Amino acid sequence: VTALIHRHALSLYRKGIPFVHKPSFIPGSGSITRDRPESRRRLRLAPPPPRTVLWPIARRLLLAALKRPGFGTIDLQLPDGTRTVRGDAGGGPVTRMNIHGNEVYRRLARRGRLALGEGYMAGEWSTDDLPTLLEQLAVTAEGIRSSAMGRAFTGALAKRPRRPASLNPDRDRHDIAYHYDLGNDLYETFLDETMTYSCAVFEHPGQALADAQRAKYRRLCDALRLGPDDRVLEIGCGWGGFAMYAAEHTGARVRGVTLSERQCELARARVAEAGLADRVDIDLIDYREVEGDVTAIVSIEMFEAIGHDEFERFFRTCDRLLVPDGALALQTITVPDQRYEGYRRGRDWIRQYIFPGSVIPSLTSIANAATAASSLIIDRTANIGPHYATTLEAWRTRFLANRERVLELGYDEEFIRTWEFYLAFCEVGFRTRALQDHQLVLTRPGNPRLRAAGAPGEVR
Repeated sequence: VTALIHRHALSLYRKGIPFVHKPSFIPGSGSITRDRPESRRRLRLAPPPPRTVLWPIARRLLLAALKRPGFGTIDLQLPDGTRTVRGDAGGGPVTRMNIHGNEVYRRLARRGRLALGEGYMAGEWSTDDLPTLLEQLAVTAEGIRSSAMGRAFTGALAKRPRRPASLNPDRDRHDIAYHYDLGNDLYETFLDETMTYSCAVFEHPGQALADAQRAKYRRLCDALRLGPDDRVLEIGCGWGGFAMYAAEHTGARVRGVTLSERQCELARARVAEAGLADRVDIDLIDYREVEGDVTAIVSIEMFEAIGHDEFERFFRTCDRLLVPDGALALQTITVPDQRYEGYRRGRDWIRQYIFPGSVIPSLTSIANAATAASSLIIDRTANIGPHYATTLEAWRTRFLANRERVLELGYDEEFIRTWEFYLAFCEVGFRTRALQDHQLVLTRPGNPRLRAAGAPGEVR
């Protein structure tokens, strides 16, 4: 769609219509989150829809793109009240999409792949089934990958200056705080009792979310063969869920580190309440500053936050900390290798509004970084990505069920729409396999500790 808009723009320019340059986005102090002040109770606001003479073109192209959704039917209501049914009325789900004004077209013409999310944040369009509609659009986009809608969940054609290497702990703390220090009370509205903010592993349909999270923890402990003699470092410990599970069920001593002050406070309180203070320590410290040695390292969906230029330093640090027969269990979201380079250099809605400074790795980028910077090799890997769609669906359902509670906590309607879009957007990314989630075990060649361990295999 964007490429066609640009072609029409060139035609208008040749006819003598004045061209107005789009203002450049220049991040302040090296962080993409610092171009406006923030408050505890909101994420970044969607900017006003830009003025553009191209919005009628964007409207025509959007309607053309929606003519044949990837599956099912879209009942589309336009700002003038006109209704049009797009797709196969004979089968598949029927979703309703209401476009409330021309602002949607203006965003599409000038904001590219940020437009859909920004428009939903601002309340400029709505639907009765957000994840299904996004999946319809994603499947449609996959069929027309040459358009700007293609690669919607992993690519980014709108360029921005590359973020410099993340060598500033203060900047890293700011980016972590942007998301994780919104308030523990917010996360309590949709997480389960384990306070786990990562992909669960469902052992059977209908399994309770908390039990599925514990199943994930058990897999990681088993993969590392943890026992009472182990000293474990958890990089990015969240609210302490894994550290507490590992200490209680394996007897290991666990040190969790985080850059989030609010997570650290609650994690320490939970550890004390569980009576595990003699085996679990939670520290507010950058993992790169950790000294000493450990027998095992666990990092669950923290790797995505460090940025591409820090991948090698991560593995170099783990290599330094691990004893000779130590091992690393790394759980991380991944993007397909074929799309990684375009994605990491680009700009997308998630990195703009939800996880500033983040870069989701590919499996090859992980292997290359570990090879270049450490003596660690990938011993085994398992894809648990399909379970993330189920996890995210559970979070979204809980979040919307607690909508009134979220408002009572001081979050506004735009925040709720932003969070709903984020959870649904990611759910669809995993459901369509545009995203995966891998559990990897890395160790050194010939490690006798893991030699007899069975490979976990792919979880289905």
